[in-house]
Amino acid sequence: MMMSSKWIATVASIWIQCTCGASYAFGIYSSVLKSSQGYDQSTLDTVSVFKDIGANAGVLSGLLYSAVAVHRRRRNNHYASFGGPWVVHVAGAVQCFAGYFLMWLSVTGVIHRPGVPLMCLFMFVAAHAQTFFNTANVVTAVQNFPDYGGTIVGIMKGFLGLSGAVLIQVYQALLKGNPKMFLLMLALLPSFITLLLMCLVRIDERDTQGNKKQLNRFSTIALLVAAYLMIMIIFENIFTFPLWASVTNLILLLLLLASPLGIAAKALKDESWERSSHSPLLNDHEDKEHDAAYEEEEDREDLNVVQAMRTQNFWLLFIAMACGMGSGLATINNISQIGESLDYTTVEINTLVSLWSIWNFLGRFGAGFVSDILLHSRGWARPVWMIITLSTMTIGHVIIASGFAGNLYVGSILVGVCYGSHWSLMPTITSELFGVGHMGTIFNTIAIASPVGSYLLSVRVIGYIYDKEASGEQNSCSGTHCFMLSFLIIGCVTLFGSLVASALFFRTKRFYKLVVLRRLHHSARR
Repeated sequence: MMMSSKWIATVASIWIQCTCGASYAFGIYSSVLKSSQGYDQSTLDTVSVFKDIGANAGVLSGLLYSAVAVHRRRRNNHYASFGGPWVVHVAGAVQCFAGYFLMWLSVTGVIHRPGVPLMCLFMFVAAHAQTFFNTANVVTAVQNFPDYGGTIVGIMKGFLGLSGAVLIQVYQALLKGNPKMFLLMLALLPSFITLLLMCLVRIDERDTQGNKKQLNRFSTIALLVAAYLMIMIIFENIFTFPLWASVTNLILLLLLLASPLGIAAKALKDESWERSSHSPLLNDHEDKEHDAAYEEEEDREDLNVVQAMRTQNFWLLFIAMACGMGSGLATINNISQIGESLDYTTVEINTLVSLWSIWNFLGRFGAGFVSDILLHSRGWARPVWMIITLSTMTIGHVIIASGFAGNLYVGSILVGVCYGSHWSLMPTITSELFGVGHMGTIFNTIAIASPVGSYLLSVRVIGYIYDKEASGEQNSCSGTHCFMLSFLIIGCVTLFGSLVASALFFRTKRFYKLVVLRRLHHSARR
């Protein structure tokens, strides 16, 4: 009973999330990939595009989750011998190992240098594993805590956002100066952790009191980890740490990451006391009858991906995310070049790039947490937060375009936090509008908006205008004019996205009042 608890599942999912964001650590090994394979910058960027596509194209992971976890559970009311989120984890572990191991073999010269299309395939497979880990952890968590979907998605997505920084801390302590071995570590560590913990990630829909209290404790740990990583990132960009200091920092980080296990133990102890003091017979019988009727009603609300795509709400959400996620990804992909054009120092640029993961985390975690509080206390429909974040992104892009002293610090914080917020808001809104049954498939389909928007804004807007403004043999540009027009255009795009989000808000306002809030009130009475 203890090992199948939602609390143990949450801890296992957090630990897997902390190691599965290898795509965020591309900067560590990109230089050795470029030099060993004889790539120019354009070719390396092409490989990087396949990383972004792989990390966002998670439709297959959603379909697999629906097939092996949701459908089997509904038919049998328990997992069949071959079913459950662990199947999705295995598929991710196999891809993670295969992709990064083949890249490591290529970089070290063990196998003949592959052609660019083959290397793009390796990168796609390696990054694609992330969608399988993420889908299994996020969808299972939402099913375990349906009343606090925003909070739990924020926790899961937040730890995924921090995973790149966590993996880099491991690299700094154990493999610094050896990016080739880092590729081997990326092949082995996430796969091993996932295979070790995957059987603990289970769906447990038993109602327990104090869910929010325990989730708040997990949230506190997430904030402490983010704060610790932020301090370490700043110090590492200013000072050079000896090996013993890096190892000590890693040990402290691992102790912090181990602390969710204590929260799970406390939650299980409270549950045990709850059961022993609860009179089971009549109340449980009535609850089961009422819950069965309610679940039957909820099942009818679930839409599959094809049915969802026939609704206006799906496309409004997709367009809003293309504007928000696409502009955020385009910003981080070009932030180094923006800094160079505005004469930021190398240390300042590295700090901006490193801190992006922290702002990303704060958005992922904060949007889910705050939107849950205001949904429960004030009845605020969650799409209103999309309006707020997209409008704030518009301000951030205008600040970046302005070019005043320190503009990138202010602009990157605003854009980074808002970009991260979409990664927790979008899956949660998906589960509320279309149901949990096919949530994995639907939110991964909508996530394709991120690379689509990024390509259009990075290549067709930023890249095109930069090339027109650039001069000299090195095709470089210096000054505010290099990116001003681009980011004014991107600001208009996010402003348009906020209008689309407004349309979604007004279309779903009545739905949130009649269905979502009724569901929350039903849960509160149990």
